[in-house]
Amino acid sequence: MAGAKSNNNTASLPRFFTPLLVLFVFTLGALTLAITTGSVHISNQELWQVLHGGGEPLHRTLVFELRLPRALSAFAAGGLLAVAGALMQVLLRNPLADPYVLGLSGGAAVGALVAMLSGLSAAAVSGSAFIGAMISAVTVFGLAHGTGSWTPTRLLLTGVVIASGWGAAITFMLAVSPSDQLPGMLYWLMGDLAYARSPWMALTVLAIISVVMLPLGRSLNVLARGQMQASALGVSVRPLEWTIYISASLLTAFAVTTAGSIGFVGLIVPHMLRLVLGNDQRLILPAAALAGGALLTLADTLARTLIAPEQLPAGVITALIGVPSFLYLLHRSR
Repeated sequence: MAGAKSNNNTASLPRFFTPLLVLFVFTLGALTLAITTGSVHISNQELWQVLHGGGEPLHRTLVFELRLPRALSAFAAGGLLAVAGALMQVLLRNPLADPYVLGLSGGAAVGALVAMLSGLSAAAVSGSAFIGAMISAVTVFGLAHGTGSWTPTRLLLTGVVIASGWGAAITFMLAVSPSDQLPGMLYWLMGDLAYARSPWMALTVLAIISVVMLPLGRSLNVLARGQMQASALGVSVRPLEWTIYISASLLTAFAVTTAGSIGFVGLIVPHMLRLVLGNDQRLILPAAALAGGALLTLADTLARTLIAPEQLPAGVITALIGVPSFLYLLHRSR
């Protein structure tokens, strides 16, 4: 029996390692493309020289001060949203669950805007965004649950209504904001990475949450089958649910403060990964971090080069991809 168990574990290693390696290589390719593409093209050889301390001064400035921080910020925000979406879909057992659709992004955006308009520090902006996302999560789940159990339709409708309420609050704040701040705020709300220069905190949060969630992979797999089954199999359902609430809110808050309100990354990426890789959360969560980061990095690269020298918000590109995908998923779930 011990030998059979060891063989099973050994056989399962390629199932986890191979797709993650492929996604890691794909992510490196996306980051390389983001760094080398722009009004001034940088070849792979020139990039190699810059990364080793050489190269032209212009290339070093472009890489280290502009393109690399922006690419890493896009990767961090995409990974945060994808992991948050994967967790929400496990919790709700609904492929349509997503921080944007369920109003978490809207709550985080309202919290961040309040802190920005109050002139608070960057740390306070992130904290305020987390509070907004957490309020949204508790409100949506509380209203959808009511005195009975939630259904996918009831939860989705509740999330859409709450998201609309946050949208109205955002519109009010924009209406009363100083006119000189409006352009930057509007672009940020549409998912703009033009001024993203500090990705390290978002990357740190993404790494920490991913590491914390990996040991809970088996419990998440059981929870995905239903609360009653999870309880019967010895899973502490309520603490696990609150862990998901808090983690998804924290991930969404840092994604919003890094890149603004970007939709559909948390919806598309986990669902597509499950179609290809199955539903084992021990594989889906790290895969979502890599695939979500790579997707938003490519979307941001396309956004800043599609109509160059003008730049589009990255949220426009993700919406163009996400809206038909959402409609397709909604049609399948009927």
